[in-house]
Amino acid sequence: MVSYDITEAIPYPLSNPVSAETYQLSTVQYDVAVAGLPFFLGASDETPYRRVTAQYRKTQIDQTREAGEQTLTGWWLRSQSSFHQGAGIKFFEPAQDESLRFQFTESKGVDVWTKGQCTLLNTTVRAEPATSSQLFLFGARDTVNNVDAIVFTEGPDLKKLTMSGDTPTVTTYTLVTSPHTLDFLALTTDGTRYFAPDNARIHRGNIFGTTSDGHIYDLGGPVTNIVLKYTKQRLLLGTKYKLYELDANKTPTSGGHSLPTEFYTHPNPSWLWTAIAEGPAAFYVAGYAGSNSSIYKITLDTANANSLGFPELSVPTVVVDLPEGEIVQAFDVYLGTYAVICTNKGTRVGIVSADGDISYGPLLFDTDCKAVTFRENYAYVTTTIGGDSGLIRIDLSSSLGANTLVFPYAWDIYASGETAVPISADFLGSTDRLAFAVPGDGIWIESASVKVPTGYLQTGYVRYNTIEAKIFKLLQPRFDATNGSIDIESFTSNEITYNIGSFNKGAVIPEVTIAYPSAPQEYLAFKFIFGRDPDDSTKGPLFTGYQLKSLPAVPRQRLIQLPVFCYDHESDSLGVEIGYEGSAYDRLIQLEAVENNGDTIRVQDFRSGEEFLCIIEELDFINQTPSDKRFSGYGGKLIVTVRTI
Repeated sequence: MVSYDITEAIPYPLSNPVSAETYQLSTVQYDVAVAGLPFFLGASDETPYRRVTAQYRKTQIDQTREAGEQTLTGWWLRSQSSFHQGAGIKFFEPAQDESLRFQFTESKGVDVWTKGQCTLLNTTVRAEPATSSQLFLFGARDTVNNVDAIVFTEGPDLKKLTMSGDTPTVTTYTLVTSPHTLDFLALTTDGTRYFAPDNARIHRGNIFGTTSDGHIYDLGGPVTNIVLKYTKQRLLLGTKYKLYELDANKTPTSGGHSLPTEFYTHPNPSWLWTAIAEGPAAFYVAGYAGSNSSIYKITLDTANANSLGFPELSVPTVVVDLPEGEIVQAFDVYLGTYAVICTNKGTRVGIVSADGDISYGPLLFDTDCKAVTFRENYAYVTTTIGGDSGLIRIDLSSSLGANTLVFPYAWDIYASGETAVPISADFLGSTDRLAFAVPGDGIWIESASVKVPTGYLQTGYVRYNTIEAKIFKLLQPRFDATNGSIDIESFTSNEITYNIGSFNKGAVIPEVTIAYPSAPQEYLAFKFIFGRDPDDSTKGPLFTGYQLKSLPAVPRQRLIQLPVFCYDHESDSLGVEIGYEGSAYDRLIQLEAVENNGDTIRVQDFRSGEEFLCIIEELDFINQTPSDKRFSGYGGKLIVTVRTI
């Protein structure tokens, strides 16, 4: 028997060790150390040393109103079967907002508005190669000649455009004051007549089958800023900082009549009017001075009539103040409810109240916008489409999420190779063919049937509501290639693209392996590029969605079972003895205190040289030693189970 002296050092610290504390081997050859406490291993058939991979995937629980992909096991799945809620998202996280199930990041040349499918849009035709920067247009149904038309100004000329398929015919109006040398600065219509000012006079004429026109007003000197609008049977004019109500039926004269007294003068002489519109309860005028821009409401004084027999117009009052630096460039109200505000920063949509006030929402997108037109439940805003002149379509029939002033939008038709923002847009008469005017370039109109050569749709980044890395494995596009082709690209967080599949017309599209990028990613997006039919330019492919399969790529945790001796007196493999009466209990209590603390600890395996941080999952102390006259018998085997982190 070995005798012990009370002057011998305690072989382990009694205080709770910090997580990073290590044990330094000296004369005693311990096998392992847990949180700085050394132990001898006591592995046996009943209590082996074990290393087991811990569970790393939680069971997915379906908490949505309808059974979804989270009810399935195995793969992490994500899919989309419709894109009708428009563009603008960065991350595709449908669990956060149900509207995200039908949104994407961006598209070009693709019609996303039919639920459950995407197809190529029609291309555009340059119908009039005008070089003038003054191009204003409106659509009209010419009932005299029974034809749909676009009436437009081109510098000092007024012209009418008709289309036979994709072949344009342009007719120049013969103006009474010929030759007319001043550029027209605006254009409006009452349905049968046009009203077009230059910087000296206002012209009026019949747009249906006649060349007659005349001067109805003399502007009284060169004017460079003009906005003219025929609305609610009134002809309203804004020049510089003044507003006028004109007589649309004024008899033309050789020089035009003098302007009436303005009904409103803005207190800031630097103010410029940019837009006039109507609502159910008021007229609206918009303008700016410097970096400040506002929209004013004008109501009617029904108790008093003006010289034209209409109720007098009230003094304008501000209903919208835009943020500093954001300038209203176009404004209109649709169906008496939706106010569309086009600015140099983008487009906002507002709601018009019963008293004519306007509550407006955030910018839907951040590109320069200069004009708006409407058809059915859509607003079409002129802007640039991926660097090309074109239109953005906004669906006013449904708002997104809880914010009722955010509406779906997507890029629409565009003029490839043109870069200026169109300054005017409308439909070809009663047809659904859009036309827009690009300054210095001409009039572009939607083709009757020819599709764009290519278009694409890019999804939001898929990250499965977690920032852990994933292995993106398989992608199944739902694509009918009967009338076109498809290329599929993966799109990384740093905007690097990889081609992962290309399929020609008529191909059967299989489940595509996502070979690139090869390393695990936190998130990934996909770009589907559509090509029209190479044999028939009026046809294109049909895309109805996709399904993505992924696996988590998190580092695996391990459960390690350490069966160690915990006796009062122990010896190592060389026969070196250590311990004292009560040391087993002291070590057990010390380790339980570490476990209760819940912090990370360090485990050292002196056999292999391993060290790793972990947390204690379980302590299981088995006492099988009876007490006797000399020893308490408090000792046994301690099974320590830890989880690596």
